[in-house]
Amino acid sequence: NGLTILGLVAATLVNVALIPQFIKSWKTKKTDDVSVMMYIIYITGILTWMLYGILIKNIPIIFSESIGLVLSSSVLYLKIKYG
Repeated sequence: NGLTILGLVAATLVNVALIPQFIKSWKTKKTDDVSVMMYIIYITGILTWMLYGILIKNIPIIFSESIGLVLSSSVLYLKIKYG
């Protein structure tokens, strides 16, 4: 289905945007400019979208939010570890 493919492409692009912050934080072990509150709010939003996706059985949303949860939680973990 074309809409599912569009959703999966959008999900991939949105989540790829999180990777540079994770890599930079991991390599430099510096997270001074990372906002804990932003990531807490973002993760809460991800969990809400994931629940919505599960309830409506929408694979692109579930896929996207699962990856986003792992990536954003990883950045938040690094912020707590190195901050």
